[in-house]
Amino acid sequence: MDPGTRHLATLYNTVEQKAEWLEGARLGYDFLRRHCFDTDGRMFFHVTRNGSPIRKRRYFFSETFAVIAMAAYAQASGDEAAAQEARHLFGQCINYATTPELLTPKFTDTRPAKGIGVPMIMINTAQQLRSTIGDDRCDEWISRWIEEIAANFVKDDIRCVMEQVAPDGSIIDHIDGRTLNPGHAIEGAWFILEEARYRNNDPALTDLGCRMLDYMWERGWDKTYGGILYFRDVYDKPVQEYWQDMKFWWPHNETIIATLLAYLVTGNEKYAAWHRMVHDYAYTHFHDKENGEWYGYLHRDGGIAQTAKGNMFKGPFHLPRQEWYCRQILASHLSKKK
Repeated sequence: MDPGTRHLATLYNTVEQKAEWLEGARLGYDFLRRHCFDTDGRMFFHVTRNGSPIRKRRYFFSETFAVIAMAAYAQASGDEAAAQEARHLFGQCINYATTPELLTPKFTDTRPAKGIGVPMIMINTAQQLRSTIGDDRCDEWISRWIEEIAANFVKDDIRCVMEQVAPDGSIIDHIDGRTLNPGHAIEGAWFILEEARYRNNDPALTDLGCRMLDYMWERGWDKTYGGILYFRDVYDKPVQEYWQDMKFWWPHNETIIATLLAYLVTGNEKYAAWHRMVHDYAYTHFHDKENGEWYGYLHRDGGIAQTAKGNMFKGPFHLPRQEWYCRQILASHLSKKK
């Protein structure tokens, strides 16, 4: 329900104030509040159609998505209680991000590691909160999380963005620690490029975001068949996961955004060429031209692996966000050129 609430409220806020969009966002917001929080304040990851809980995960990404949804709904509706809930939950997410012992650990301390996912999602959560209802904590924390990514995960010497590292930022030379997710790192790149754009094309952030995009395009773009490969090894060794050379829908959504944003921020024609390449690949292979929407999973050669348009992980998030965001930044860019 988080993505649906967020998208409907965002459309109401930025495209057209349609009553049915606001009502749909309200229904989603009410469902979240009634059914998706456990008694300890944590969220369930998976509930039935009528809201009965099924599964609860040991990380807090559901909470970050709820912050974004609640903040968008609060802006659309003017509901101050929803705004207060969004800001309170954002504070809880900061606590989870900075005090890992608050959550049940998934792994033992045998091979300690930290992932890029937490600073990434917290950057975007703060950006969305700032752009809708505002929060005085956002700018400072965004800067902190960007610094963490730059200091620990971006490896300029080997032109790479790591998915996880040791607590001191060093590479864990193990099959798990070496695994890269190019699409995920490229998503992080455009979060940083968006921050650069927000800060009047800040040159240091622009450089960081473009380096991240460059490194992971080099490692992730399939030069044989086109498209973004799902997993790579930092030293080009074998990857553990058997789906490592498949093409998933969401890395292509994120790369479409990142390449367009990099071009608009820098004017570098390289990024325009990359944008056309990934856009053409995605809309040729993922898009169901007869029935609409995108397939989620392709074999390496671009053949459809399975025909379902949605499942527990492929929901209405990455594709609508890509199409809406690209529309927004293009409109903003064109308006500034007039």
